[in-house]
Amino acid sequence: MSKTIMSKPTTNNIMIKGATTIAILAALTGCQTLPSTEIKKPNNIVVDSNPLTAAMPAIDRQGHIAYVEEQGVGSAKVSTLYSIRPDGSDRQRIDQINGYIYAPAWSADGQQLAYSKQVPNQHPNIYIHDRNRDTNNLVVNAQGSNLSASFSPDGHHLLYSSTVAGNADVYKKRLSDGDTRQLTTLPSTEVQPSYAPDAQSFVYVSDKVRADSPRLYRYYFATQTAVPITTAGYAASPQLSMDGRHLAYLNGRKAAVMTLATGHVLNLADTGLDEPARLSPSGTYAVYPAYAPDVDGSQRSHVVIHSLSGHPSYTISSQDGGVIRSPVWGR
Repeated sequence: MSKTIMSKPTTNNIMIKGATTIAILAALTGCQTLPSTEIKKPNNIVVDSNPLTAAMPAIDRQGHIAYVEEQGVGSAKVSTLYSIRPDGSDRQRIDQINGYIYAPAWSADGQQLAYSKQVPNQHPNIYIHDRNRDTNNLVVNAQGSNLSASFSPDGHHLLYSSTVAGNADVYKKRLSDGDTRQLTTLPSTEVQPSYAPDAQSFVYVSDKVRADSPRLYRYYFATQTAVPITTAGYAASPQLSMDGRHLAYLNGRKAAVMTLATGHVLNLADTGLDEPARLSPSGTYAVYPAYAPDVDGSQRSHVVIHSLSGHPSYTISSQDGGVIRSPVWGR
């Protein structure tokens, strides 16, 4: 990991070399593929009839999964940000650009979605989609790579990483008036913050011990200090669960979930896309993207919804045959 990471951001802002595309459904016991539809349902209607989603906690079943689907390469790259229900229904297009969309992140109430987008020859900026107003508003436009936004639990502040000062650091922005404060000031690279549910701390990624070897840390607002989170090696893209008990992240090349009290790590899959796991609102499911066999036997990009409590896992196929990245599950 080096300071050049932020100048050429990937979906996760951290790049792992040599990853290969693999099919993972064989490793998922009882994994099935849900048909996805374009039927628009009012937000107050919840589909409970599908046996794979009916057993979910209501907070998960009634939520939304946002993800990015990429088509083309280079200057022809088109990225589309979608939102779907966990049963694969009610797919809504939130944004689409000729360029890249990175790292969507829901607010705690599920009403706002922050994400970065980058058009050719410009730096990535951070936008917020408001579900109630159906608007996409620019909120961070500093002269640098602005990535990996994370809402505070009350929705009043936004953490993000930026190279506006020349180095990748974590910043905190008050959304009501734009007041912005730089939180990390080390000569190393500090990126990918994720708020704790009590708003007293956040987790993030740093290579301060050794370049090209990112590790996870927890920063405490009260003391303005950071402590390491013990991992086996390369670790990136952390996300704390809504109850603060679990941490989803990229463990080397594997989407993984750590139980923080014990340090136990559950490796879910090598996604082949250098993508981390992201937890559902209840913390009992994880979501990540992967290439896997479709119902007709062909290889296709999917959103994998993986049960952490013994229920069947399943997939939702891409809309247009593109590459799915960065799924995240909100209320």
